[in-house]
Amino acid sequence: MNGGGGGSGGANVSNGSSTNVTAAGSTGGGSAGDETGGDASSRRQATRVFKKSSSNGKITVYLGKRDFVDHVTHVDPIDGVVFIDPEYVKDRKVFGQVLAAFRYGREDLDVLGLTFRKDLYLAHEQIYPPMQLDRPMTRLQERLIKKLGPNAHPFYFEVPPYCPASVSLQPAPGDVGKSCGVDYELKAFVGENVEDKPHKRNSVRLTIRKVMYAPSKVGEQPSIEVSKEFMMKPNKIHLEATLDKELYHHGEKISVNVHVANNSNRTVKKIKVCVRQFADICLFSTAQYKSVVAEIESEDGCQVAPGFTLSKVFELCPLLANNKDKWGLALDGQLKHEDTNLASSTLITNPAQRESLGIMVHYKVKVKLLISSPLLNGDLVAELPFTLMHPKPEEEEHPLLGERSPRASLAGGGLPLVSMSDGETESATGGQDVPTTTNLIQLDDDEAQDDDIIFEDFARLRLKGAETEA
Repeated sequence: MNGGGGGSGGANVSNGSSTNVTAAGSTGGGSAGDETGGDASSRRQATRVFKKSSSNGKITVYLGKRDFVDHVTHVDPIDGVVFIDPEYVKDRKVFGQVLAAFRYGREDLDVLGLTFRKDLYLAHEQIYPPMQLDRPMTRLQERLIKKLGPNAHPFYFEVPPYCPASVSLQPAPGDVGKSCGVDYELKAFVGENVEDKPHKRNSVRLTIRKVMYAPSKVGEQPSIEVSKEFMMKPNKIHLEATLDKELYHHGEKISVNVHVANNSNRTVKKIKVCVRQFADICLFSTAQYKSVVAEIESEDGCQVAPGFTLSKVFELCPLLANNKDKWGLALDGQLKHEDTNLASSTLITNPAQRESLGIMVHYKVKVKLLISSPLLNGDLVAELPFTLMHPKPEEEEHPLLGERSPRASLAGGGLPLVSMSDGETESATGGQDVPTTTNLIQLDDDEAQDDDIIFEDFARLRLKGAETEA
């Protein structure tokens, strides 16, 4: 996550008087770990692969990454292999399934077979016995099958771009279980038919995420002008507000340039600037939730009297760290509060598919002038929409991987290694302190390095004595 900074804000008042004001703000950022294993020039990086087995140990899923990027035109495919025990499976089959669902109620409220969830996307395929498909295996699948043997079978899913991004709602104090929101689940199970209900003993469930990065082409610089006139008074109060750009990254300061021209006989007592998150719940009917995630106001003594003007720069930085007490706030993915962030803006490519998005998130800066007026509704308000997202990480070139993959998008990297458990974040190494990099899959061009694979177990979470599988 990249963070940007801004300068301090100043205020200048005309008609002979002036003040200098600094608007407070803070930045946030992070850095990805770098594993070189010693001398980077003399040692290659191993391929890290997630794995998770069923409770009876008869089937195991191997997956290269848990975060799949939406590139607007396409989504990174979900590819991996399933290792099975043929003596256990016998004449039965092994199926794979990807499910995107919107949970809008707590799991403990599910009664009489009714669940508070709506399925948004479902795909499945038969993994074993393998279907006769003319689809080449990815480089990762080839290496895994070479290492695991003939009982490893590949699977491959393509998620359409119109599917929603992974979003969770910040739980209220005391809530347990999965958070409400949109989540993705990859499942592999043994059964006679794909419609069979999987048993926990011979099935594997993995929580994965669909994410989207900031576009390379940003929109126009947001700007707005509004005025307000009063009854029996021809003169107005004029407000002009401008953002320094349209696209911001998480943890980056937002600079709001505010200009006020007071030509009325009223006094502008105070200026309030805030960042609001709007979460549209697209279920059976659209409901919108608004939350203030950053706020600042002009200090005392910075009023705009009749006949005066004011120019001031306000700086705000919307961060989850300052909003952990607000339940229902939209967050990115299924992660613990300390390890996630405010939800990224939803980019809508086709307005006709709004209902399939589950939760749509967007942000606006609101500028409000508090005016001394004997009448109600005497304030003047302006709003500026903007986009808040993660920057696209730098990708490394893997020519061999790109040539041998069904889609060139596989050459892109994933997000930093994070939790694979439902609602909690844990090291995927089971507590070991192993550095990770932004690109989880690093494949070597040298065939001699094919066995250089590190398998990491998915994390598991225990809640009140019951095991919740990732």
